[in-house]
Amino acid sequence: MRNVTAWRTTVLPPYTAQLRVYEPLAAFPEPDRARWQAYAAEHGPDAEGPGQPVTAAALAEQRAALADLAALTPRPLPEQEDERAYVRALDGVVYVCPWTTRLRGWLALQELQRTLPAHLVDTVLPPALRAAAEADRAQWQQDHPDARPWIAGSRWEVPLRWFLPFGEEDRRHVPEGEYGSSGEGERPEPAALFYLTPMVQARRRVARAYRLLRERTPGGPLADGAEEVGRWLEEFHPRSLVELDYGGLARLLGPRELARERSVGELADGLGSLRAGDTDAALRAYEGLTARWRRVLALRQAS
Repeated sequence: MRNVTAWRTTVLPPYTAQLRVYEPLAAFPEPDRARWQAYAAEHGPDAEGPGQPVTAAALAEQRAALADLAALTPRPLPEQEDERAYVRALDGVVYVCPWTTRLRGWLALQELQRTLPAHLVDTVLPPALRAAAEADRAQWQQDHPDARPWIAGSRWEVPLRWFLPFGEEDRRHVPEGEYGSSGEGERPEPAALFYLTPMVQARRRVARAYRLLRERTPGGPLADGAEEVGRWLEEFHPRSLVELDYGGLARLLGPRELARERSVGELADGLGSLRAGDTDAALRAYEGLTARWRRVLALRQAS
């Protein structure tokens, strides 16, 4: 396998966090396994080890999306599924997280239609283009009934349920410029905050949290969120890696807030209080986290 891939870009990361699953090559059926094996061998890993982020590759993904939108004939969705992926190597095992840009674009379009008024959706994406995209999606899903994205995205915030698979020991904070720059004359690599953990640990934490929340707060948003995350993780190989990457939210929070950002640990402490029967302390932890991320979300109104 090649050394770490050096992406070159001047693009700043969008204010989007990602929850990713990296599957080992053995998890992919043929011919996908051979294709991803060849890709990883030619491409190399996107980080030098578990302590380094894949930020440069994420910026390259964003740059490709911007290029599509800036084309003479803008393409809201790719015409073909992306054949690129994030690649990590750990303890001699190669892990791949396919971008599946087209599938994620379809899912984002569905979310757009659920969350925006119809007239705004028509302005952003005319009905004829949406109808064509929907027809393509229906045909593609008929041919790929088991398809699911390896990446979930969230703009302007990290959903509290995404913290459940991780522990504080999984935290990696890399200040701006600590791992180099994008290339000569280009800006230093932005700060990064991410969590990386084995799938076995992620599933165990989510299942334990879900059992507790279902018993103590049935029907609550965090209990429902734990169930949603748990079901998604079950779709992947048990020897996968799970990563929460703050992405551009690291820049939004700023250096000082980023250095002391401990939502994963605070949520774990709140669950510990709930398990011990201290519902007041658990409620304070939950309300504090919710209020903090609401303040971050409110920054989109100032953009």
